[in-house]
Amino acid sequence: MSVHAGYRYLYLRSDYITFVLYKQNMTFEELNLTKPLLNAVTDAGYTTPTTIQAKAFSVIMSGKDVLGIAQTGTGKTVAYLLPSLKHWKYDKSKLPQILILVPTRELVLQVEAEAKKLAKYTNASVVGVFGGVNMKPQAALIKEGADVLIATPGRLLDLALNGALSLKNIKRLVIDEFDEMLNLGFRSQLTRVLDLLPKKRQNLLFSATVTEDIEDLVVTFFNFPVKIEAAPTGTPVEKINQTAYLAPNFYTKINLLAHLLQIDGAMQKVIVFASTKKLADLIFRQMEKHIPEGLGIIHSNKSQPQRLQAVKDFQHGEMRVLIATDIIARGIDIAEVSHVINFDIPEVPEEYIHRIGRTGRADKEGIAIAFIGKKEKPLFTKIEKLMKMKVAAQKLPEEVEVSKELIDEELPVYKEKIIQIKTPKREDAGAAFHEKIAKNKKVNNKIRHEEKMKMKYGKPKTRGQKRK
Repeated sequence: MSVHAGYRYLYLRSDYITFVLYKQNMTFEELNLTKPLLNAVTDAGYTTPTTIQAKAFSVIMSGKDVLGIAQTGTGKTVAYLLPSLKHWKYDKSKLPQILILVPTRELVLQVEAEAKKLAKYTNASVVGVFGGVNMKPQAALIKEGADVLIATPGRLLDLALNGALSLKNIKRLVIDEFDEMLNLGFRSQLTRVLDLLPKKRQNLLFSATVTEDIEDLVVTFFNFPVKIEAAPTGTPVEKINQTAYLAPNFYTKINLLAHLLQIDGAMQKVIVFASTKKLADLIFRQMEKHIPEGLGIIHSNKSQPQRLQAVKDFQHGEMRVLIATDIIARGIDIAEVSHVINFDIPEVPEEYIHRIGRTGRADKEGIAIAFIGKKEKPLFTKIEKLMKMKVAAQKLPEEVEVSKELIDEELPVYKEKIIQIKTPKREDAGAAFHEKIAKNKKVNNKIRHEEKMKMKYGKPKTRGQKRK
């Protein structure tokens, strides 16, 4: 099979499609976009399609189902929006034709903004809906017209089951961050949504990893999707300088973080990742002593206005350090993040890739720093194995105090010794009951009335004849 100049064949697994032809270093003009879309792309400042955009466009335009494997920051939102909007045709019913499902409220807002940006020269209306807010205003927006609907699964079901939303006209379904959707427990909601959609539709699935759960759903609900991979899972994001420090415990990590922020003036836009909401809150309280201003926090227990304000302040440079759980590692696009700090090491190696992917975006260099505790060394070894590279581990700077104080999660766990009481053998045990004394050996013998009278009077005594 010959390969034309400037083109490459993308090899895919044999159980999907074997080869896809795409051109390297192509431009958006070569994608044969409509003039409204091309003008919108130009206004947005996009010049050259990313790898996932170049590989996915022709396959999506062909109408086939697609399973796109793409890391955070590879431009996958535009990769599915452009061909979907090119497919879109005006319908006077104004019912949704394109449905995009995402796992978080923040991602709804981000995709909605991107879709409005690309659709601004078309007549397509874009609406985003999510839970945690009043449903009536969202239902009113849908009634006015929502050609492109971006939603979290729970709110979509609320609207559909309450009769505020009709899904009968859906021609294209996009599920973004598919693996994270399943990790957050959306599987049952996804299957209910899929049952409500028309059988004849195109499915576009985008995920950073391919798990068994994803493969099960693909086999059950989708029609042999073409698998397109922008970069193999575990490939470290290029242009990110990674380093690590060996810090034994929580308070030592706090001292290290405060020291780095104090000595490094380049750390102007820093995301500090924590695995749990409790840990994130604890880091925030401790860091407030060192950074009274320019410090923020975001996790799922924060209210929607708080979360949106934190992202906005951090995006605009009004906040220097943002402490976050992994909810922000997926999909939230914050430009020019200078540093990503893994305060703790995630148990799932792929999550490390998603975290550091917040920096080093748009052809700019970034820095990722990992704080490795004593018990976290095996976890970081798994990450290095996944990335197929070693990350240089440095000793703590002399100025950083090594704390001896431990938090509850770091305290040693003592197991109480269970003392087994030896029970006597059955043959050594005595009788369970003692013999009754003579006066208690009563026998309940019932005596008939006839015999009782005979014993009393010496002869049988009758009660007399019955009256007739």
